[in-house]
Amino acid sequence: MVKRAPRSDEADYVVIGSGSSGAAIAGRLAESGASVIVLEAGKSDEQLLVKKPGMVAPMHAVPQLKRIVDWGYYSVPQKHVLDRRMPVPRGKVIGGSSSVNGMVYVRGNRANFDSWAAEGNKGWDADSVNAAYKRMEDFEDGENAFRGAGGPIRVTRNRTPQEGTLQFLDATADALGCDILDDYNAGSQEGVSRMQQNAADGLRYSASRGYLRDLAPATLQVQSRVLAKKVVIENGRAAGVEVIDANGTRRTVRAGKEVIVSAGFVGSPQLLMLSGIGHAEHLKEFGIDVVADLPVGDNLHDHMFHALTFRVSSCTNKGTAPYFARGLARELLRPGSTFLANSVFEALAFLKTSQAGAVPDLQLHLLPWAYVTPNQDAPIRHDVDKRPALTVLTTLIYPKSRGTLRLASADPTAAPLIDFQYLADPADLEVLGEGSEMVREIFASKAFKGAVKEELHPGTGVRGQELRDAILNRATSVYHGVGTCRMGVDELAVVDPELKVRGVDGLRVCDASIMPSITGGNTNAPAIMIGEMGAQLVLADH
Repeated sequence: MVKRAPRSDEADYVVIGSGSSGAAIAGRLAESGASVIVLEAGKSDEQLLVKKPGMVAPMHAVPQLKRIVDWGYYSVPQKHVLDRRMPVPRGKVIGGSSSVNGMVYVRGNRANFDSWAAEGNKGWDADSVNAAYKRMEDFEDGENAFRGAGGPIRVTRNRTPQEGTLQFLDATADALGCDILDDYNAGSQEGVSRMQQNAADGLRYSASRGYLRDLAPATLQVQSRVLAKKVVIENGRAAGVEVIDANGTRRTVRAGKEVIVSAGFVGSPQLLMLSGIGHAEHLKEFGIDVVADLPVGDNLHDHMFHALTFRVSSCTNKGTAPYFARGLARELLRPGSTFLANSVFEALAFLKTSQAGAVPDLQLHLLPWAYVTPNQDAPIRHDVDKRPALTVLTTLIYPKSRGTLRLASADPTAAPLIDFQYLADPADLEVLGEGSEMVREIFASKAFKGAVKEELHPGTGVRGQELRDAILNRATSVYHGVGTCRMGVDELAVVDPELKVRGVDGLRVCDASIMPSITGGNTNAPAIMIGEMGAQLVLADH
């Protein structure tokens, strides 16, 4: 078990955040023999809601449950999507967002990392990050040139996919002429495939399970329900972190070697700004002394999806409370035996629209259930069609639009202003529109053998410009925000390729906020990889 008491106020390394990257870098640093304190504002993740993979559905659908594990952030009104304020879920437990996400395991396209390296980020090319991915994985097919075995994160496929899911694989290949892939995380990503998940034996393999609980290095201490107020910077060097405990006690946790900020694309830029690192004029608005004038909070971007739902007779899942309750009862009696032992998603496709370059620009997530319509903006329990269905989340994976994250207050408990600027670039809407039309081609394929009965929403009559207008009200976030502490070698960078904050010694940022550009697919696996890479960079310096 992870050592949590008595609480210490000093360690070699202080890591702020126990999420995807924070857990990985903390676990690996402690494994080296260094003393590490992890500061986590959320509570314990040792709860059924987090541990059982299929509980991700009620976790996000039932507001009373969501409040237990989510910070409840919202974006500012998005002017290009009807001024909608969209939810921005962030995990409020140990493990961060890796404890509340859909467990969709995607490394990204190899070209993503080569492009990072081409921008001057030496050591972040595809082959280099492949070595980090291999260290972190325990893939069910075993080790090969691309995949790892024996690592902290178990990666499996659902062994009992719906018949409709298998038909979808054939239908996508039939309608679009793409390959059915065995492993989209290997040499080539383009095609359709059964989904890989970081779940096994009926358990979610979050970063906290893999790196904190199972790895369990003796020199690691996790302090939960501790809010980081600011990084203490003395004579140009990060010396520790001012924190507020759950009982209101204020103290400073000091770092002998380094402070590592791993609070995610929201928390990391917010904490840097509260510590005097950010746009100087913005910080002065809140009376914050400027330590380093850096473009913190710029370059914000995210994946978006548009959901299409079809009534399909070759699926057996029913979106009813009794169906779910029976599944939960069976799962508790025989762990790993029901749909609750797996992620709610079962298949993925990576495809090219007419706007694509060398790599796929569209991702499809297949969900063997009906989905909320038209959107999930309101914090209520939404009605969904209870009949057997397949939903495809048509996903824009390379948005051109860029937004910002800014302080709303100098109070560390106040939510920042999150402005994704969704669909500010018209090309982003076109990818979602064309991708939605491609999904309809798939569901018209004979490979479904008559199982597709009707398009439930948005409905077959919604096409062309009307479809694109509808997407403005229907599209939503995939919860993959990145880029707010950009890595690079130019004046637009917050951290350098070693993840060191420019102009401040002893301080690094290590999480998805450092991505210069978003990866092609779900960002949890890349965030854990960033933690692995960060640990190697830190250890190389010490």
